[in-house]
Amino acid sequence: MSGSPRPLDPWDVLLTGPRSDVLRVGLAVPLSGPLALTAPSALDLAGLATEEANAAGGVCGREVQLVAVDSGRAPAVVAAEVASLIEAGVFEVLVGFHTSDVHRALEAALPAGARYVYTPPHEGGRRRPGVLRTGVSPVDQHAAALTWLVRHRGARRWVLLGTDYVWPRAVHRAARQVLADAGADVVGEALVPFGPNDTGPLLDLVRRTRTDGVLLSMVGRDLVTFNREFARAGMDRRVVRLSGALEENGLYAVGGDGTGELYACMPSFAAAGDGPDEVQLALQERSARRSGPSAPVVCAYARGVYDGVRLALSPPRLDRSGRCRPTARLARADGLALREIPGRLTA
Repeated sequence: MSGSPRPLDPWDVLLTGPRSDVLRVGLAVPLSGPLALTAPSALDLAGLATEEANAAGGVCGREVQLVAVDSGRAPAVVAAEVASLIEAGVFEVLVGFHTSDVHRALEAALPAGARYVYTPPHEGGRRRPGVLRTGVSPVDQHAAALTWLVRHRGARRWVLLGTDYVWPRAVHRAARQVLADAGADVVGEALVPFGPNDTGPLLDLVRRTRTDGVLLSMVGRDLVTFNREFARAGMDRRVVRLSGALEENGLYAVGGDGTGELYACMPSFAAAGDGPDEVQLALQERSARRSGPSAPVVCAYARGVYDGVRLALSPPRLDRSGRCRPTARLARADGLALREIPGRLTA
């Protein structure tokens, strides 16, 4: 049994109608917008998960096919389209990788009984039945990393910079409490619209407050732009930066960072503190065999999508909150790689 070489267009599926011998999975990936630079990685790993499932006989003998939806558009547009496609029977389960404002809109719009696996770090709060969040909440993702940077890098004065939507606001609320508990201070904060934006006022805020650390809750293209301008201004050599959204595609777009002061707390990295992440390396090897030497990088977002497709096809045992619990991680930028900080992180 062989799967589709690429995701299907939902409107083509509407014309052909459902098939009893095929299980179609909706794949909401940002093909546009600030996270679009990660889409090739996510699509490649979703395709790999699908082909592996079909090679093993599919799901109860049914071939698995992906149906792509662009989740990089306005939340209301994405939510309305996905809800109509589910009601029309275009796909039976949805796997989503996108920003949390789209996540919230989808939860509100999906018909009763719809199954939805949301894979990136999320904003926390309640979830509706049928929704599985495989990522981490703001506290789970950031607490140990922030505390480590306060204790081991002497970062006691922090500025919080992010995009003005639900996930960064939740991250900043969590960070204020974590930093206070660690004996650190928040000396500035700014939330800006999705870019492009003038980074000048943000850089001025960092200078004016004489901060030791900057918590970045921007994503994708906006995060890349800020880090480029931060380095151009010469502040990358003295100010710690921590991001909950920095992954390999973004690091490549920045051009790498050899200063040792750019940190990430995403759930997965290619290199762990004591050596390579064998699970991620194995994914990279399988992806390269499937897509050739020019296969997109296996980033944290893409790995989440791969796991999300697998969960959608074979739901795991969960804790009572309906979430998986990835281990807290912290990595430092080293050239074009993210290398995990060795040792156990404690909040």
